[in-house]
Amino acid sequence: MLQKKLVLGSSSPYRKELLQRLGIDFECVSADIDESRLEGETPEKLCVRLACEKALKVKEQVGEAIVIGSDQVAVLGDRILGKPHTRERALEQLFSMQGQTVYFLTALCVISEKGEIFETMVPTVVTMKSLSKKTIEHYLDREQPFNCAGSAKIEKLGIALMKEVRSTDPTALIGLPLIETVNLLAKAGLEVIEGIGEEE
Repeated sequence: MLQKKLVLGSSSPYRKELLQRLGIDFECVSADIDESRLEGETPEKLCVRLACEKALKVKEQVGEAIVIGSDQVAVLGDRILGKPHTRERALEQLFSMQGQTVYFLTALCVISEKGEIFETMVPTVVTMKSLSKKTIEHYLDREQPFNCAGSAKIEKLGIALMKEVRSTDPTALIGLPLIETVNLLAKAGLEVIEGIGEEE
């Protein structure tokens, strides 16, 4: 049986690498949207809305396909830590996170061929180590995580910044929660493993 057309609405190499782990064919289409926060919008609603807007925009471009959209925000106290984009902002973000608990919220939206929308959000609780400014600067020079929410690149050296990570899905913090991706793809009509719902 031919696999349904699958599109990942992202230009992120990390999300692409994660989805490749499932061993299914897909293509990537960049979703260029305005990621500004709406007035009074909670971090949870923000990341879910952006994930869905990305998926919807790509769905308009590709037509009959299953589309995946994802977004992530980092939350420290009452602050949302987005992508820093510059070294200076990354340094400020990481310095403020030292010894603190940071919540990384990763939203997922899957749209079926028929346009049905399935969405969810996976939280990851991260306790950061207390590190010197010199150590943080060395990390920034090595990894340049300027396009990562909260400047935390856990899939590489960023893991050394963290004291503890708690999540129901170990891939959520990297940017695409694969457990929920498999679940939502099934709802959209694509079983990653044929017969996955059958009893033994």
